[in-house]
Amino acid sequence: MPSQHILHEFDNAIGALRADTLLMASLARQNLEHAMKALLERDIDLSRSVIADDTDVDDLELKIDQKGMDILVRFHPMATDLRLVISSMKMAYNLERISDHAVNIAKRAKKICKAMPLEEVSLSEPLYTLADGLLRDSITAYSDSNGELGESLKARDKELDRLHKQVVATLSGRLEDSNGRSENLLHLIFVVRSIERIGDLSVNIGEDTVYLDEARSIRHTQRQKDPQPE
Repeated sequence: MPSQHILHEFDNAIGALRADTLLMASLARQNLEHAMKALLERDIDLSRSVIADDTDVDDLELKIDQKGMDILVRFHPMATDLRLVISSMKMAYNLERISDHAVNIAKRAKKICKAMPLEEVSLSEPLYTLADGLLRDSITAYSDSNGELGESLKARDKELDRLHKQVVATLSGRLEDSNGRSENLLHLIFVVRSIERIGDLSVNIGEDTVYLDEARSIRHTQRQKDPQPE
């Protein structure tokens, strides 16, 4: 039977891993918020800040990976504790990619802001609202070990996918008569693509929360349900 000392060390290690994951989630979401604010409010300095702040997210991913591996090697966790370690490490990977997309948005925003105002920028705001809602709820699902909330994200992401296709079609159509705005319209197309990917990554976090809460994998379940082509 493990000693009280070992159990105390284990509890502290698990608590620290979870705290670092939630901190990383908060920073990644903040980077996304600031990147979109920089785009919508034409704030080049804020764009630069997002690019610089991404280092903190990268550092936390490495820290979480190291802590997770240390816990696996030292304590050999089982059941819920093992799932928490695995889910936290996978979540850190998805959060790092979310922050990378925020940086991509910030870089595109900086270029867009150096030119004349582009009215089509406003088309990105409804997508951001949907993606941020998915990200927020994926973080809540992990924090609360709420598999039901995590599983609900996949269906909600379909609306983001639909709106993304609609906005890309609109922007692509305007490229044909861009009046010198083609470069910035292309930048904006890449922005909305990054927003759509953030929704997908948030769904990944939700799926990992289902595994954490219920020891059940829902990855690729839709593919299994859909009829296969002849």
